[in-house]
Amino acid sequence: MDHDPAGVPGIDLDRVTEWLAPRLDLVTPLSVQRLAGGRSNLTYLVTDAAGRRIVLRRPPLGNLPRTAHDVLREGRLLRAVGDGVPVPRVLAECADPDVTGAPFIVVEFLDGTVLRDPESAESFPEASRAAVGPALIDAMVSLHAVDPARLGLGDLATRRDYASRQLRRWDENWRRTRTRELPDLERTHTWLVAHAPEQRGSSIVHGDFRVDNCILGDDGRVIGILDWELTTIGDPLADLGQLLVYWAEPDDDFTALHSPPTVVAGYATRDQLKERYLAATGASASDVDFFVTFNWWKTACIVEDVHSRMLRGAMGATDRTPESFGDQARSLAARALRETTRTA
Repeated sequence: MDHDPAGVPGIDLDRVTEWLAPRLDLVTPLSVQRLAGGRSNLTYLVTDAAGRRIVLRRPPLGNLPRTAHDVLREGRLLRAVGDGVPVPRVLAECADPDVTGAPFIVVEFLDGTVLRDPESAESFPEASRAAVGPALIDAMVSLHAVDPARLGLGDLATRRDYASRQLRRWDENWRRTRTRELPDLERTHTWLVAHAPEQRGSSIVHGDFRVDNCILGDDGRVIGILDWELTTIGDPLADLGQLLVYWAEPDDDFTALHSPPTVVAGYATRDQLKERYLAATGASASDVDFFVTFNWWKTACIVEDVHSRMLRGAMGATDRTPESFGDQARSLAARALRETTRTA
């Protein structure tokens, strides 16, 4: 069952209400609306009759690989890192796909701001804009300080093959789901395999750490890190590389996000973010360029996967067309290839 009679794709409101209301003492009837973002897993705002708000996350619609879009794993990760790291609290987990077509988790609603586009960044308090970038770095540092063994992911905490694992994973994912050829993606993958550095440390890696995956308070601090589907254990510089790729500046001629928020004046620069992270952790800067290139390539893989899933009708209604994601993925792959010449 992929949609309910009320017209909210992915949610059977009657069955969700029956399962969820008694567990969380919700006042019926419940209302549900799809939230922006969350293109990897579908995200919904659930509001009860008394005005209480919570958030429900489930996988995309359609047939998926058994281990893909594992929201129950995401719930376990949130519980593991919750002490000392700003994350939403997990309220309920449902493993029964009969309730609404797939497993789902429910987390607390955090009342803050997500900077998704220039309009939201422009409306954010001007006096707090400069604090946003440093706050993201501080949240990242707090995550990387958590003992990776807490995730319970076996021997990953001691392995030092993160780059090769990630390169293999994303390359195989693209080849399995691709709907077209992208030569720039293949060439960059070849370069990355040949230039992967020795892993210097191991930590929890969020895997998609960027400004629009964080909820901010009015003062610019991070009150919640979202979207943990790609979290694993590996080289912490991968998260820094990801943030630097997504962190746009006003004079950039190309950006990873379709409509990046930080092109608005008043936000920190990429150099300031990099310097703050390296100063806080004592990490070496020598491998940062590799992980910037890697993340341009990985982002191209992710966007191309969204493009492919949209062509198959697996994402429900969104605010963009499949063609826009296809054009974006092609441009990202070209940018990743250009980065290989800059870092050679």
